[in-house]
Amino acid sequence: MVFTSVISAAIIGLSLLFILSTRDTDFEFGEKVGVIEIIGGIADSKDIIHNLKRFREDDSVKAIVVRIDSPGGGVGPSQEIFREIRKTSESKKVIASMGGVAASGGYYIAAGADGIVANPGTITGSIGVIMGYANFQELLKKIGLVPVVIKSGEYKDIGSPAREMTKDEEEILRNLTNQIHRQFIKAIAEGRKIEEAKVEKFADGRIFSGEEAKELGLVDRFGNLEDAIEWAGRMGGIKGKILTVYPPEKKFSLLTYLVNSSLKEFANRFINPYLFAGYLYSPAG
Repeated sequence: MVFTSVISAAIIGLSLLFILSTRDTDFEFGEKVGVIEIIGGIADSKDIIHNLKRFREDDSVKAIVVRIDSPGGGVGPSQEIFREIRKTSESKKVIASMGGVAASGGYYIAAGADGIVANPGTITGSIGVIMGYANFQELLKKIGLVPVVIKSGEYKDIGSPAREMTKDEEEILRNLTNQIHRQFIKAIAEGRKIEEAKVEKFADGRIFSGEEAKELGLVDRFGNLEDAIEWAGRMGGIKGKILTVYPPEKKFSLLTYLVNSSLKEFANRFINPYLFAGYLYSPAG
């Protein structure tokens, strides 16, 4: 019985040490800064929103840093994350930390924070909206394929890759793009407290270095992730050493990876007859 008790105690002790040594520091006492990473293309907002809400409701988390290293992505997910950051900032300070790239949708998200930290060489900006599709009409003619479409409305197959786009369809999509672009400008003006007219002057899709962005008022200060954490912690009222907490890492799933892989998404854009729209900075080459 004594031997069993000793073994049990040892197992429990080792388990606690393992838990405390993991990245998620929920078991570490004291006030903390929550760090949420947004890496790569922005295709889904569910996990980011969940983590923002989780940290917002955790009394031990006094402020949040959103670490962004993204060229942008989908319109809807970017807007959803922006909205959740704005909601969170009503009760806790949120600081955006830009890595190598935080452009388009990546900047849209950052604009919702209470402050933005970037490197002088960070690639950011690209305030614009892009919508595109591939036209396979000539290829289909060469291989003898004739597409057959039965539709309930004149514009139901708008953006079809199997035919030329009409002037009316182009106008519809152009108006839609302009409308979403206006939403982007309005969000930046709201988040950064800049007049919309001023944002319009540089919201033409161009990219900026972090240094240029700071001069335009799109960035507050220079620094790395640790600087952003320090700033967030002090804004949250933390004295002394600042601890950090990350969301628990999900177990790797090969099936999920394959389903959500960027290769599959890329292929779908050209194989499936659908339009895609997004805030996206794509460096040439």
